[in-house]
Amino acid sequence: MEIKIIKLSQNELKFEVIGESHTLCNLLEKVLLEDEDVEMAGYDIPHPLIANPIIYIRTRGGKTPEEALREAVKKILEAKRELKESFEEALEEWREKSMGK
Repeated sequence: MEIKIIKLSQNELKFEVIGESHTLCNLLEKVLLEDEDVEMAGYDIPHPLIANPIIYIRTRGGKTPEEALREAVKKILEAKRELKESFEEALEEWREKSMGK
């Protein structure tokens, strides 16, 4: 994944994500907006066939947009880990039941 910073200030971050789509951007936007210190988060894909998503974050208070982004990524990775563990447990339970154990 390649990222190009377009704008960076104390409370704003705008960057382009090369080769990504709505899937990643929707998730990132949702998690960012759960943060009380994020005033605004969103993304735009200027043209679906030829453009890369541009993500925008604006924070308030003392939190920088970089901090908000790092925290959002940590939350996403934690949710991924929890999903993986839950799936592995459910799969093991299913196998045990189907094998008659």
